[in-house]
Amino acid sequence: GMSPDVHVSYVDEDAIEAQMPNATPAELCLALARAKAEAVASDYAHDPDALVVACDSVFDVDGQAFSKAASEDQVRERWAQMLGRSGVLRTGHWVVRPNTGEETGAVANTVVHLGTPTPAEQDAYLATGEPLQVAGGFTIDALGGAFVEGIEGDPSNVVGLSLPTVRRLLSEFGATLMSSTFPWWWSSSSFRRKSSLPLCGSVCRELACESASSSPSLSVCTA
Repeated sequence: GMSPDVHVSYVDEDAIEAQMPNATPAELCLALARAKAEAVASDYAHDPDALVVACDSVFDVDGQAFSKAASEDQVRERWAQMLGRSGVLRTGHWVVRPNTGEETGAVANTVVHLGTPTPAEQDAYLATGEPLQVAGGFTIDALGGAFVEGIEGDPSNVVGLSLPTVRRLLSEFGATLMSSTFPWWWSSSSFRRKSSLPLCGSVCRELACESASSSPSLSVCTA
C-alpha cells in the first residue's frame, strides 16, 4: 500500500484570493488546492510513483466564500450571517503526479444546515479555539458537531477531504483505495509529518492505497 506523508505547503492563501476578486467559491477553493499541490510537487519529482493530493475548503453562503476566520470578532460576524441557515461546504481537490506533470482536480460540495446555538454556547465554543481553525467556523467531527443540524452529501468533505472524490481522482492515476489492507483504513500509524502544525481530522487517518507500482507514495497537503 501507500505510505502517506503530510506536507504543509505554506501557500499564501490571502494573496491568491486577492488575485481572484470575481471567482466563485468553487473556483476559489479549486485554485487554492491547485496552488498547494504545485507548491510541494517538486519535492517529489524524483519519485515516479509519488502522487500529491491537496485540498482547500470554503463555506459558501449566498455565493460568498468563507474560509478560516482571522479573529474571534470575525468569527462572530460570520456566525451572525450563517447560524440558523444553510450553506455549501465546498472542497477543492487537486492531484499531481510530480514525475510526469500530470494533474487533475475536482470540487466536492456538501450542504450543511447550521443550528442556532445560544450566545452562551457560542462563547464557550469560541473559547476552545476550534472555530478559528476551520472554514466557516464549525466542524462536524469535533466540538462543533452539536451545532450542525444536518447535512446533504458527503460527510468526509465537511471534515476536510472528500474520500469519494479522492478515490475517483486517484483512480485516474491507476491507484485505488480498496485493498487487502482496508481494515486499517483509519489507522494513523504510517503517516509521516513534514510540519509540526495541527492537521484537519481527515488527513490524520490512513489512506490505505494500492497502485500498479510496488512502492507507491502519497503526499497529502491541506494546510
